[in-house]
Amino acid sequence: MKSQIHKAVPGKYLQAKSRKIKAKTGRAARGGQRSLQAVGRASTHQRRGESLGDFAYGTMREAIRSGKFRSGEHLREADVAKWLNISRTPVREAFHRLVSEGLLTNGPWNGVMVADLDAQQLVQLYAVRAALEGTAAALAAQHASEAEIQRLFEIAASEARAKKNPEKLVILNSELHQTLYAAAHNRYLLQSITTVVDALGLLRHSTFVLPGSIELAHREHLQIITAVRDRNAVEAERLARRHVNHALAMRLELHRLRSGGA
Repeated sequence: MKSQIHKAVPGKYLQAKSRKIKAKTGRAARGGQRSLQAVGRASTHQRRGESLGDFAYGTMREAIRSGKFRSGEHLREADVAKWLNISRTPVREAFHRLVSEGLLTNGPWNGVMVADLDAQQLVQLYAVRAALEGTAAALAAQHASEAEIQRLFEIAASEARAKKNPEKLVILNSELHQTLYAAAHNRYLLQSITTVVDALGLLRHSTFVLPGSIELAHREHLQIITAVRDRNAVEAERLARRHVNHALAMRLELHRLRSGGA
């Protein structure tokens, strides 16, 4: 693993990327106190029979996952209540739920802050992700339908065509992983993975900015899918775990650059 990652992120390139990433991070940090008016109106509406607490929770959770709420951004009950056009009580309830899930953190100010994962939290999160995705790949090798396997190869082919479009690749990467999870046909595993994916939504920068990362991810995706097609559960799990470990190495390198590491 170490040699592949080392080749993928040469020093000179990373020094240049470091300056760009730190500049972007600085701008994001300065926007931490922005008004929710800059986010725009909430794009969802309360469903029939849905409590206001569930509505506030679901809308805020999606705003975090989509990047409307940025890591490190401060949120106040009054501001969010006005944004959602509801009272502060259901917003307070939603805050408590999102704090318990690790998506928000409490602070000394009047409100909460969108969580910003540190290196230790990344290691812990990816350890759980490796276990869950390894299990998902093994179960997919046993239970995936031929249509699901075909869809996985179709997404991988789209990745190859979009290799010069990092933004599209982020979408395709998510679709491929979600399709793999669904192919495991285990709703309890899917619920657990969803919690991890939500936490990963806190990570604003894609590791696809690192040189070699796109090619490595695509190659490993094909290997995992092939093992699933061959109904080799042991190999599918091993490859999925290795893929997540490589993703962690990339993520830690990107975190180091954003933190101003040398």
